[in-house]
Amino acid sequence: MNSPLINRLIDELGYPLLDDDNFEHFIEQTPISVLFLTEDPKRFPESLDVAVILPELIKQFPQLTPAVVSQDIQTACRGRYNFMAWPALVFLKHGQYLDAITKVQNWDDYVHQINRILTLTPRPDPGIGIPVVFNPVSKSCGQ
Repeated sequence: MNSPLINRLIDELGYPLLDDDNFEHFIEQTPISVLFLTEDPKRFPESLDVAVILPELIKQFPQLTPAVVSQDIQTACRGRYNFMAWPALVFLKHGQYLDAITKVQNWDDYVHQINRILTLTPRPDPGIGIPVVFNPVSKSCGQ
């Protein structure tokens, strides 16, 4: 990560930075996680807005455990969780998919959507409808 606002989440607030080595362990061991996927903040400056909003969301919803996803595996995670826009917040329950919120939202929309998401039953990762073949050389979003 090369943005001070995103680095603050990791360095000052202690959000884990997830990569191939720790992704699966984190999501499986965390009761309810919210993964922050930024892509390149220079290309998607809304990521910086979400970097400011996310800590406030965590105060509002303390049952959520946040993490920042390394840029090395974000493309693979996009395929795994099938969200269509950056930035994205992906919500999981013990590693199982609940839903995602993309782009910047109004505060009331975040609150409404997160309250709804927290009532959902986990379901299989949505993927993109195309079978994914694991390539050990590629970055794999924990799989």
